[in-house]
Amino acid sequence: MIEPPADLVGRKLLLCASTGGHLWQLERIARGFDPAEDSLWVTFDSPQSRALLAGRRVLWVPYISPRDLRGVLRASVAIERALRRETFDGVVSTGAGIALSTLVPTGRRRMRRLYIESVSRVTGPSLTGRIVHGSRLFETWAQHPGWATGRWSHHGSVLGDLVSRTGEDREVRRVFVTLGTIKPYQFRRLVDRVSAVLPADVDVVWQLGSTEAPAGLRGTVHAHLSPEDFAAEVRRSDVVVTHAGVGSVIGLVESGVFPVVVPRRAAHGEHVDDHQQDISELVGGELELALVREADELELADLAAAASREVAHATQPG
Repeated sequence: MIEPPADLVGRKLLLCASTGGHLWQLERIARGFDPAEDSLWVTFDSPQSRALLAGRRVLWVPYISPRDLRGVLRASVAIERALRRETFDGVVSTGAGIALSTLVPTGRRRMRRLYIESVSRVTGPSLTGRIVHGSRLFETWAQHPGWATGRWSHHGSVLGDLVSRTGEDREVRRVFVTLGTIKPYQFRRLVDRVSAVLPADVDVVWQLGSTEAPAGLRGTVHAHLSPEDFAAEVRRSDVVVTHAGVGSVIGLVESGVFPVVVPRRAAHGEHVDDHQQDISELVGGELELALVREADELELADLAAAASREVAHATQPG
């Protein structure tokens, strides 16, 4: 895990992250900070954020889509208003757009500022990370030592103590496919491929997010699932197929699932860039926490192979 700076442990913090993988990471990282009860979370309103942050103080700001300057400015105004009402000892952010929204409001105040780059950025910082780093207002941390140079430092990773191991052989009778909830990008290639390789007698459940269901798609189809229903579906399924969103991947491997991870590709209009390849290479290669396939290469045998493996903490008895 990530070792927090001693002067921020137990303090009143402003904790800022976009929903999805950024919020997943910040919530887990913040456990080590043990923030004061009057700390304030800043994020978007979604089923995921309401479930993760239940019982905590939250400032809901309007959704910021990728590279959305107006959205960044709207959130910046909301954060400025919050900082006029009360003071904080520090601000911690894992990105994305919300991190940029903190630059002006926190820049004019004396407070510790920490930006932790996403674990999905294996080879270098994101655009948000480069901007925050360039502002020189934040201390900047990387979760991978390979590029932690200069003012980027390394203090651990949210995936640091997870390992995979062989579990019981399982016949694939039920498959859960989750495409995340990122707007406005679709992932029809994965839907079409899973539909093509699954035998007719295998049950399939879909969480499609922003992807439109093709006509005649068989199985149980959801646009979105509550966190509780999502977890229940993961438990019921023999194997989970997921896009390579860092929040989706972290949530699954932390729950003990060895998923099939399929990266979205910018060339097919499935995301703003190809950063999902980085997290795919990390969990599928170096850490061996998932089986990674391209959407057009997925086979039924891949699902069976993933179903026979599981993920655990390194200190957990096997």
